[in-house]
Amino acid sequence: MIQRELYLKQIRPFIDKPFVKVLTGIRRCGKSSILMMVRDELEQNGVVPENIVYINFENLDFADLDTAEKLHKHLKAHMTGEGRYYVLLDEIQEVKHWEKAVNSLLSSANADLYITGSNSRLLSSELATYIAGRYVEIKISTLSFREYLLFKEVRTGEKPANIREEIRSYIRLGGFPAVHIGDYDEDVAYRIVNDIYSSAILRDTIQRHKIRNIELLERVVKFVFDNIGNTFSAKNVADYFKSQQRKVDLNTVYNYLSALESAYIICKIPRYDIKGREILQTNEKYYIGDQSLAYAVMGYKDRMISGILENIVMLELERRGYRVCVGKLYTKEVDFIAEQKNDKVYIQVSYTPTVSQETIDREFAPLLAVKDHYPKYVVTMDDFWRDNVEGVRHKHLAEFLLMDEY
Repeated sequence: MIQRELYLKQIRPFIDKPFVKVLTGIRRCGKSSILMMVRDELEQNGVVPENIVYINFENLDFADLDTAEKLHKHLKAHMTGEGRYYVLLDEIQEVKHWEKAVNSLLSSANADLYITGSNSRLLSSELATYIAGRYVEIKISTLSFREYLLFKEVRTGEKPANIREEIRSYIRLGGFPAVHIGDYDEDVAYRIVNDIYSSAILRDTIQRHKIRNIELLERVVKFVFDNIGNTFSAKNVADYFKSQQRKVDLNTVYNYLSALESAYIICKIPRYDIKGREILQTNEKYYIGDQSLAYAVMGYKDRMISGILENIVMLELERRGYRVCVGKLYTKEVDFIAEQKNDKVYIQVSYTPTVSQETIDREFAPLLAVKDHYPKYVVTMDDFWRDNVEGVRHKHLAEFLLMDEY
């Protein structure tokens, strides 16, 4: 099993602390494997296997543990010995009122708890107030480019020699770990991703939100996937359907977008007025949980590349703990403003297969208009151009993704 240190480093400070460690993220992004890595690390640090309780609620062996009461009784029956117990509960949203069982263990047992879930509503329900203030959430994403390279090195036994060739494979295949455990061609990879998407749509969206009009939901998904990196609102979606001679209630669109967000299939990024220093309430940008989802659902389309590159950069910024917004400065747009503690970075993303003065002016102008001292980058796929412009740095996408810090 390949260690995902990015997340283990976030978990370690909270081991044996009185907080529930909550791992969230889209299905098949690697939450279960990270839970196994935690289990292995606990054993390496001297915890006896008998004091580690692991339950995967998608395993039929545990199908009867479907309520808080049954789960609590099961766990208490296994926690009868001496010492501290480590309880790892995978895909806990399958248990009705799970918060009650977790709250009881927090209150009365010598237990250190770790849970995973594939729906962001896991911690936003009314019942989640049972553990309010007593949990830490760690969001898990699909593989970063750095992790993708590590997976390939372990699989082939050779360190990838040309990262600029590898980035093109990463762009097309995405970061779901299941795609990279074997040497699959694109057709097989997209079938794997399509199965993941179907599971997330069915279990974390349709069933959880009791959506009846599945065909309309699929159309909303395709609209979002076809508009990655474009600003739009729920009203734009409704107006699009209206232009197709199909009347759709605006609240339905809002509900469907919200349901897709909660399953981590899509992600809404707000717009920020740089001059006015305020979050704007209209025309956000939507991105997706992994770029391969778009190709698996829509087929590979070259015209999507600009939005896909933005998507990859946005996910990398979120992995590193940045709060991400889309920047607006008068009539200009900055693709991303990323903030973390007292740090800030501005990023413009462009494909630019050929360099021209027009391209340079278009991509650098928004960043040059921002008059502060924070780092600014233009990120492209250009293989030759290395010039920086007035302090704004140009980076190839592969190099940008592998930088230790921005």
